[in-house]
Amino acid sequence: MTYRRAAIPVLVGGLLLLALVWWAGASAPALDLPGTTNVISSPAVGELTRWLTPWSYDVPVSAQLGNEAFGGAGATASLDGLNYVKLHTTAQQIRYVALFVFFVVGALLLIRRLPPAKGRTTAALLAVWTWGLVAGMLAVTVSAPWMIASGGHGSFRFLPELSNIITTGREVVLMAALVAAVATVLLARIAGAGPVRRRGHGQEREHKREQEQWAEEQGQLPSTAVPARAARLAATVGTVVIALSLFVLSYTPVAAVIQSISPRTGLVSEPGDLLRQWLLLGGWDWPGGGPLGEWLLYRAIDAVLLAVVWWSLRRLPGLLTRATVPAMAVTTVCATVLGLLVSQLLRMLINAESLGGDPLRLVTGLGVGTPAALTCGLVAGIAAAVTLRTAGGRAARADATPSAQDDPACS
Repeated sequence: MTYRRAAIPVLVGGLLLLALVWWAGASAPALDLPGTTNVISSPAVGELTRWLTPWSYDVPVSAQLGNEAFGGAGATASLDGLNYVKLHTTAQQIRYVALFVFFVVGALLLIRRLPPAKGRTTAALLAVWTWGLVAGMLAVTVSAPWMIASGGHGSFRFLPELSNIITTGREVVLMAALVAAVATVLLARIAGAGPVRRRGHGQEREHKREQEQWAEEQGQLPSTAVPARAARLAATVGTVVIALSLFVLSYTPVAAVIQSISPRTGLVSEPGDLLRQWLLLGGWDWPGGGPLGEWLLYRAIDAVLLAVVWWSLRRLPGLLTRATVPAMAVTTVCATVLGLLVSQLLRMLINAESLGGDPLRLVTGLGVGTPAALTCGLVAGIAAAVTLRTAGGRAARADATPSAQDDPACS
């Protein structure tokens, strides 16, 4: 599919995502109305408030007009409070614009290289959905400096504050991105429909020629066949990169070393929390006093994550119209996020009884580790693309080399 045809569905999906998230954020003040706790429980109100606050324009207490904690009292306090309100508004504007831009850029590449046709519809839907979650995380990250400054303590523990903000707002984006992904893929499927079938005697050949020409223009013809061995090798290399984060960096002693990194130089001090966010996909240790069966169960869930990543990378060369490095990198990020969501869903089912069956508390864990999925997924995708190109080139040269039986000089 050309960028021109993919642009309209992606823009509509981005606007829909923006509208849904904005609507959710604008609904946050309703949770403070009298009687809300009578309709839903008080813990549910607190949980929903935590979900919606990152996307709400409602000014927090720290930035309210006339806050005496920033500048004393009277006119000075009012002026300082007004400045903090402006910073908060600016942060929210940057957040929404960044959400739209990041979603459109990534979804445009995905729909271009993974058009929802010829068995790719489900893959395109999952890819656009998971990319929406990544776009939300990136939007929160980009706007975080303004949000931290609006709280009045922008120079105090900046990196830990940044790490804390990055983890917020994902629940709303996760649900809104699913709706936006469905709309994007449906519109892309309609936009990617071929020429109308000709009716009448003797026009079948002409219609078939038009279909082939249109498919070639849209980039939907199957690319050069990828050798199965090369595809498996590329999937294995990419999965090894993900496993490095999941089983090596996420091992508790190694994670503790990463956590303890703390150069004491102003704003870049205490980066341990931030590094954990961008490098670790989980956390585990050898079984201690707990039951061995439970430990093995959680390690099996980690293995499911790797299985999802390997299976996705194995299928990607045949699904992508062209297995370019950017396309492989972005789709591998989506595959890693999908694996995270599957593993977290399994954990949610296991922990349902211990959490009392509260659906809000169960959903809270979904999307944890998205920053690390972005980092590791990009590295894994690039490694898989390079491996695929190298191994595929060798296989092609080997197939092109005549064997000794076919050589006339040997007969």
